[in-house]
Amino acid sequence: MKIFKEALRKKHTYAEGEKTSAERTVRDIINNVRDGGDKAVLDYTEKFDGYRPPALRVDPDAVKKAYSLVESETAQNLRFAADRIRNFAARQHDAFKELRYEITPGVTLGHRLIPIKSCGCYVPAGRYPLPSSALMSIIPARIAGVERVAAASPASKETGGIHPAVLVAMDIAGADEIYCMGGAQAIAAFAYGTPSLPPVDIIVGPGNRYVTEAKRQVAGTVGIDMLAGPSEAVIIADESADPVWIAADALSNCEHDSDAWSVLLLTGEKLAAEVTAAIEAELKRLATAELARQTWADNGRIIVVDSLNEAVQLSDEIAPEHLQVMTEDSAAVAKKLRDFGSLFIGRYAPVPFGDYVSGPNHILPTSRSARFSCGVNTLTFLKISSFQEITPEGGKFLSPHCAYLAGMEGLHGHRRSAELRG
Repeated sequence: MKIFKEALRKKHTYAEGEKTSAERTVRDIINNVRDGGDKAVLDYTEKFDGYRPPALRVDPDAVKKAYSLVESETAQNLRFAADRIRNFAARQHDAFKELRYEITPGVTLGHRLIPIKSCGCYVPAGRYPLPSSALMSIIPARIAGVERVAAASPASKETGGIHPAVLVAMDIAGADEIYCMGGAQAIAAFAYGTPSLPPVDIIVGPGNRYVTEAKRQVAGTVGIDMLAGPSEAVIIADESADPVWIAADALSNCEHDSDAWSVLLLTGEKLAAEVTAAIEAELKRLATAELARQTWADNGRIIVVDSLNEAVQLSDEIAPEHLQVMTEDSAAVAKKLRDFGSLFIGRYAPVPFGDYVSGPNHILPTSRSARFSCGVNTLTFLKISSFQEITPEGGKFLSPHCAYLAGMEGLHGHRRSAELRG
């Protein structure tokens, strides 16, 4: 292994004072929303987003009007993406099965898949609207059978509320309720409710560090999907891959924000040099070059590996959010990989396809949490709740074993309950 290009910042970290400040700021926002309800959320919306909506909940007529404010091609492509996301989510949901079996005569065990009653889908706002995040959070909740799907996104003073493209995406995805609010105040409103917004049972969706910190602080009061960090991508490639394609794919992740990163695991120094040259060429044509160039310089790495097996080992240690394989036999390499948020197999499978239109979800684990967790899917919105159905015969069979173990642990009430069935 040889480091061909090292990151100037090996890992983004917030200073301890900065972290403490964010924790305190978010805690104050949450407390104020709990006490002040709608008014507090509206006040924060005006303060942080520069726009005060007439109400938290977006009127259905405003959602209908949004269709006239976007190009027809926007709605068409959102429907195309939604159909594919919905199709994958439905197939995924069908793969989760309920269980029922008789372990011994009179003792039937199993589990049920029970949809969570309500969810809040947070759709972040950035330099550009992010309607794809609306599709990725709302659609799997709908497929899972969630009764009440609420969605929220920050206001924009330029558009006078939520961006029309995001409203259209929320409607296409099937949101029951849409709220004009963002940041930590939106998470607090979802968690604790306000006079116009009943609290939800789980909150999903990505966001900035204040949103993430708010999700951390309300976790337990409500469920959350994950604590997401900056976008991550690892690309494993050998000499069969096109250096220009590798460069373009690496930079596509770097244009998210200044904390995103790409790591390239390449099989030779010649390929590494070709990719480095291609990155410089691609930056000259990229509209987001200023951000992508700095992010690549700060956070991008090129590692020349001795073998593809070493690349697999390094990738599993990194456990990236996105993992792309472009090798002579991409499928064979892919089979060896195990720690990733989502896997992109072959040179025709760039990460942007997964971000928008291929079908699987793009809300994925970061910060090495892919070692033990997965991205948002229909199971995110389902409880796997066990049951035991026991007849007199089954109770008589289990009674002495249970009574003995309960007595050994000193739980005599448990023992008495078991003995009564014997």
